[in-house]
Amino acid sequence: MTIAAVHVHRLVAPLHTPFVTALASLTHVSTVVVEIVDQDGRSGFGEAPEVWTVTGSSLASSEACVTEVFTPLLIGRDADDLVDNCRRVARAVVGNEPAKAAVDIALHDLAAVRLGIPLARLLGGSRLAVPTDVSLVVGTVDSMATAAKSRVAEGFEVLKVKVGTDAAADVDRVKSVRQAVGPEVSIRLDANQGWTPREAVRVIRSLEDAGTRVEFVEQPVAYRDVEGLAWVSDRVGTPIMADESVFGVRDLMEVIHRRAADLVNVKLAKSGGLSTGRTLLELARAQGMGTMLGSMLESEIGTGAAASLVAAYGTTAVSDLDAVWWLKGPAVAGGMRYRGATVVLPDAPGLGVSGLLAAEARSAPRTRP
Repeated sequence: MTIAAVHVHRLVAPLHTPFVTALASLTHVSTVVVEIVDQDGRSGFGEAPEVWTVTGSSLASSEACVTEVFTPLLIGRDADDLVDNCRRVARAVVGNEPAKAAVDIALHDLAAVRLGIPLARLLGGSRLAVPTDVSLVVGTVDSMATAAKSRVAEGFEVLKVKVGTDAAADVDRVKSVRQAVGPEVSIRLDANQGWTPREAVRVIRSLEDAGTRVEFVEQPVAYRDVEGLAWVSDRVGTPIMADESVFGVRDLMEVIHRRAADLVNVKLAKSGGLSTGRTLLELARAQGMGTMLGSMLESEIGTGAAASLVAAYGTTAVSDLDAVWWLKGPAVAGGMRYRGATVVLPDAPGLGVSGLLAAEARSAPRTRP
């Protein structure tokens, strides 16, 4: 059974609340959805979110990569030859990780659909529910404290507090969140590269002295400054997590070699999909590093794929899978959903996605004559 067509769609979905971090302020999810179809008309879906400040890939560049490189590479190939198909995609171009991730996930989804099993089971797991944290976006001291109370009332027990816009104000923001939610709720920070190494050490030590009990601090410094990341790690007691500093295996090896971080945040859109994502989790585990799966601002497709990997492989920290929670409404038909602070995966073939809502087709499928 061969791959008959590759469709590329552009999907833009509004958020119910602006997503404000040290990197950007976003009001919409903007993503390229790849649909790979076999000869029987069965589809597998993947997506390439546009996150300029992390991957540097645009909707247009991901579309071009898929239509000009990956589509002719895949048309006519055996849809069940999953490992080799994913390997060919990974080797076909330099960079373009979001586009690679979209095709890699779509190939996995199609394989699971063809077998009639959930993607999590294809990956080797049995669970169909995994916990998630929820982000508190950058705001005033009062607004962040209020948001923290609301999220806890909704059932979230792990809060990811966005900081990094103002080192001096960040200390007060985190203190206010801790005071608002009490001692039992887990608080983690994500600076999104917003601090210098010296600022990071000052802020983290201040929070340690204040007894805020921060679980870990994610990507406190610029992504290229692995030396600075190690400098911070050596000078604070709070665990440090690498995110934007790690795209692939080579990046993680450098972080490990320099002992620059205690944990790593694996994201499918920056690692190139499930194939590399699994490798990163296994490598981190073998080196004694903590692990977490994260989501970009993306739809039920990318977030569901990440949750499926968590369901199969597990992580040492509650994963960051709240992207779809920020959507104003569903972006696809079917797929994952939330039950409080739990991501629930459908007991259906693949990702359980049956179609897209309000998606615009940007290119015609290419088929073998």
